[in-house]
Amino acid sequence: MNAADKLTRMANQIATFFESQTGDQAAGVAAHINENWSPPMRAGLLDHIAQGGADLKPLVIEAAPLIRPAPARAL
Repeated sequence: MNAADKLTRMANQIATFFESQTGDQAAGVAAHINENWSPPMRAGLLDHIAQGGADLKPLVIEAAPLIRPAPARAL
């Protein structure tokens, strides 16, 4: 299992939980990822989404604009 597969599995598990919640489910997914995932993990997920987001639940794709990108590295 490669890194994108692991991130996909974890993001889909988060989406599955929030699918049963009331309110803005996409915001819940994004907040959880923003609060608990490292910048490289978030960057990997956003890169995977930019490449088409294969195997991701629609709720993860919907949450993508709310996920904080990794900070830019200083040169």
